[in-house]
Amino acid sequence: MVEPVPPFAPAVLAIDPARRRPLLEVLAAGLRSVEPAGAVRRALRRDGSWLALAGEAVDLAGVHRVIVLAFGKAAAPMAAAVEQLMNDRPLEGLVLTSVAPPDLRLGLPVVLAGHPLPDPASEEGATRLLELARSAGPGDLVVTLVSGGGSSLCELPAPGLTRQDLVDTGAVLLARGATIGHFNTVRKHLSAVKGGRLAAAAAPARMLTLVLSDVVGSPLDVIASGPTVPDPTTYRQALEVVEGLGGRLPARVMTHLREGAAGRRPETPKGGPAFDRQTVVVVADGATAARVAAQAAVEMGLPAPILDLTVEGPARQVGRRLAERLVRLRGPGLLIGCGETTVALEGGGTGGRNQELALAAAVELDGDPRMVVAAFGTDGIDGPTDAAGGLVDGGTVERGRRQGLDAGVHLAADDAYPFLEASGDLLRTGPTGTNVGDLLVAYRRG
Repeated sequence: MVEPVPPFAPAVLAIDPARRRPLLEVLAAGLRSVEPAGAVRRALRRDGSWLALAGEAVDLAGVHRVIVLAFGKAAAPMAAAVEQLMNDRPLEGLVLTSVAPPDLRLGLPVVLAGHPLPDPASEEGATRLLELARSAGPGDLVVTLVSGGGSSLCELPAPGLTRQDLVDTGAVLLARGATIGHFNTVRKHLSAVKGGRLAAAAAPARMLTLVLSDVVGSPLDVIASGPTVPDPTTYRQALEVVEGLGGRLPARVMTHLREGAAGRRPETPKGGPAFDRQTVVVVADGATAARVAAQAAVEMGLPAPILDLTVEGPARQVGRRLAERLVRLRGPGLLIGCGETTVALEGGGTGGRNQELALAAAVELDGDPRMVVAAFGTDGIDGPTDAAGGLVDGGTVERGRRQGLDAGVHLAADDAYPFLEASGDLLRTGPTGTNVGDLLVAYRRG
């Protein structure tokens, strides 16, 4: 029996544990470094009545109410850390997430909502968050906990639009391979809560915002569509994104964006007093995980240069380039990267961006026994599947071929999942409770 490497299911080790185990151990080290509760505890410190974040301190003795607004895939453990830190005083608030770990006991109410597209609970939760924010006064402290997935989990349509309008728009943008930045530029201008509107609702309360980032480079206005920071994007840019990608969007959405671009709708907040009493900190991101993963590899005696902390682009192209870099590597070692790729769903198959990246790399590495590549979604969810990504090697294509499958055909059809399942190369973890984008680890043994 192959011993597992938590949190990975052990089946993926069965083919070649000697080469695969180092990759999983490196990935696991990176994942542990972005555990949400630990990240919050490292950033938010308490000393008596003083609460400090990034050098800014708040005297809790002078605070009337503490309101916690937590939303995103990591909202539950982030909120648990704040509850532990503030266990001597009552908290108000709401936790809006897609999954709450069964062993996590929260005093704050929890709403489970939809991802990657909003559902009725997303709308209900966003409404309650806005109401809580609007109830805050100048003597109150609002602690906002933001993590990846928040754009879908916390969503309230702008006046004149419906949730179905937003769902249909999101489905088109996903299918057209929109980048997260482009996606959120549009979403901010269709929403009543995004693009700084949550902070505007809470003003003039003091606000501390802690962010667990799933976006390349951690731009604050893009993570969860920037509900607590000024929005630099405009209706005109949102309209350009939609027109550039093509696809048929709901008529009400197009009318809304065109009216905004013509100046007939108020823009998202661009700055001003609503943001003057706020401190915002990214507590962990993909770069955090990649750097810790690289250090873990070095401690194992493996050279591990960081390839790229801003990996973006079509998953197939990134997979091919990663394989090519690995082949050119001199001697044993690892290449480590993080980011988020895209897939334009043209083939109608089943998979996710990490599975597609891994299969593309496997095609390039076919027949070379020295190479192993892992592509891993840190939230444990890769596309609409039960896999977190793929771990492939020079024998992946042949193993699939023996099952009657053609890797090129599956890749062209965006159908990596059934191929990697047949070849024994799916990474599975279940939901991890965190979300900082994707980790890539490529290993050459000799």
